[in-house]
Amino acid sequence: MADETTSEQAPVIHDHSMAARLAALEEQKAQARQPGSERSVQSHRSKGKMLARERIDYLLDEGSFQELDLLVRHRAHGMGLERSRPYTDGVITGFGAIDGRRVCVYSQDFTVFGGALGEAHAEKIHKLMDLALDVGVPVIGLNDGGGARIQEGVVSLNGYGGIFYRNVRASGVVPQISVILGPCAGGAVYSPAMTDFVFMVHETSHMFITGPDVVKTVTGEEVTLEQLGGAMSHATRSGVASFVSADEKACLDDVRYLLSFLPSNNLELPPPAPRPDDAESLVEELRDVVPPSPNQPYDMRTIIQAVVDGGEYLEYFPHWAMSITCGYARVGGRSVGIVGNQPAVLAGVLDIDSSEKGARFVRTCDAFNIPLVTFVDVPGFMPGTDQEYGGIIRHGAKLLYAYCEATVPRIQVITRKAYGGAYVVMDSKSIGTDFAFAWPSAELAVMGPQGAVEIVYRRELADSSDPPTRRAELVEEYTERYANPYVAAERGYVDDVIDPAETRRVIVRSLDLLASKREELPRRKHGNIPL
Repeated sequence: MADETTSEQAPVIHDHSMAARLAALEEQKAQARQPGSERSVQSHRSKGKMLARERIDYLLDEGSFQELDLLVRHRAHGMGLERSRPYTDGVITGFGAIDGRRVCVYSQDFTVFGGALGEAHAEKIHKLMDLALDVGVPVIGLNDGGGARIQEGVVSLNGYGGIFYRNVRASGVVPQISVILGPCAGGAVYSPAMTDFVFMVHETSHMFITGPDVVKTVTGEEVTLEQLGGAMSHATRSGVASFVSADEKACLDDVRYLLSFLPSNNLELPPPAPRPDDAESLVEELRDVVPPSPNQPYDMRTIIQAVVDGGEYLEYFPHWAMSITCGYARVGGRSVGIVGNQPAVLAGVLDIDSSEKGARFVRTCDAFNIPLVTFVDVPGFMPGTDQEYGGIIRHGAKLLYAYCEATVPRIQVITRKAYGGAYVVMDSKSIGTDFAFAWPSAELAVMGPQGAVEIVYRRELADSSDPPTRRAELVEEYTERYANPYVAAERGYVDDVIDPAETRRVIVRSLDLLASKREELPRRKHGNIPL
């Protein structure tokens, strides 16, 4: 094992034959591939964590990894660094394959300098990110480091800046995936925050700007590491962790699975799967999903899993902003992004977090040519001063903007409530969806019957000798007249009212037609989304 307290030396070659040179090279590379000190390795393993190379070997197809910059070492001086110059400088970089498709990957080695980032460490990541962008392949970062290397000072900060710059340059061009497998603190968190997906491991991963000690010193708050920056905190409260896994291997398996839905870059289509035999079959159980009472909840994921191939649905941010569900699936062998209001949580209303979650998902799908299927059952936007003061107008506009900007194939299916501005925001015909379908249970209106009657017939109810009876009559009349999809169908706001059992068939046929869709946005530097 390479000892971090000694300086590695290049081998001295006395025999200049090719065989001798190759033997010396192999010896040097074998030495370079060793992790840090025995103590560091034991400490690392005691936490149940895999070593940096083990993670790469598990993630990639067997034997496909080609390492780059194996023999890189730092050239910094001062604070004892000249006595410790291990190979790799604490990060392993290279390229390989996942299910036969090329990817670039870097893996920080916590057993070398605690995975802290210095100049050489950063330059290796810069080169890898540039390579991924040049050849158009996903870049996967396995993060496990203590942040900037203090001994290298501002040079380390400059290295982070180079990573952030490349994150933005690659955004929307190649998929960027951050996998947090240990600590990720301070400025280091901003690179994962700018990538497309963040994976974390329960009770192993931690992300925060300032640690618990600093928080206590500055604010007086006492908080544990897990409470402050643990996987579930970021999965349920902050909206940072897209996916959380039980252990490292499950996490890396999830990364492989996610990549199966994504193209290698923005100029390609997602990889197709074989078209299943039941692609156009009726799904008769969908006729019984929506309850007869408009106020009774149900799980939108039941509909989604019945419609998609094999019931396989990879949910995005499943623990955050749960009044909306988003995720990846296949329909008829094609990758699709699913967005659906979730009546089982807060009746499926749109609030600040769900609007932001949906907007980010829609933009990610649009960037990587993934068609969007939207299931609508939305009673409106969340009322309340906390929502208004928190900027529900601005955040709701993000979802609206994302849909309006999207040029991928878009299909809307209205299952029940489609009320007010929230209906418009959920990929309605008026903002450019290609096809809008409604179930017979759909209710398209400015608002629900109770609220509408209270406003429209306020004076009549006040003058009535029996307000409760008259209110009930008016609600029933309003419901019969407006709480159905047929007025919208007459005007072409929905393309067809369909039997719920036909939903899968209709979506498959629509996606087949829309596969050749081409739409260009006006030429501009970029839009100005309401951030």
